[in-house]
Amino acid sequence: MEQLEQQYCIKFCQKLGDSQVETIWKIQWAFGDDAMGITQIKDWYNRFNDGRTSVENDAYAGRCSTSRNDELTDQVQTFVMQDRRVTVRELAEEVGINTGSVHSILTDVLAMWRVFAKFMPKLLTMEQKQLRWKSRRTCWTTQTVTPNS
Repeated sequence: MEQLEQQYCIKFCQKLGDSQVETIWKIQWAFGDDAMGITQIKDWYNRFNDGRTSVENDAYAGRCSTSRNDELTDQVQTFVMQDRRVTVRELAEEVGINTGSVHSILTDVLAMWRVFAKFMPKLLTMEQKQLRWKSRRTCWTTQTVTPNS
């Protein structure tokens, strides 16, 4: 919000006929340590000097993210559940997105991590917990019944 206020101040100084140096000095004096950098002040001053009227930032014209939609997430999850030893590169080729996006889907969306060359969920389901508990109990009882000499 404070950057927007500073942009209004820059526009006001430019309309009054202040030079860039005067505008920079006034912004730094008024906002202190929170003032925009000199390069930013000059950039906004030049924009207003060239006829710009809006103080709002331009819309970002970057590439929209299509690599983390539900369809691709489901495809990645299906491939991982079919073969837990699949690599990120193989998943990327199979689904048709880059490896960074596949890794992001695996770790952020599906909450999986790599354990001994397998992708595993970070959180176990109740069924998985019970299965692990039973296997531990079986191991413990066999160990106590037949101790190693």
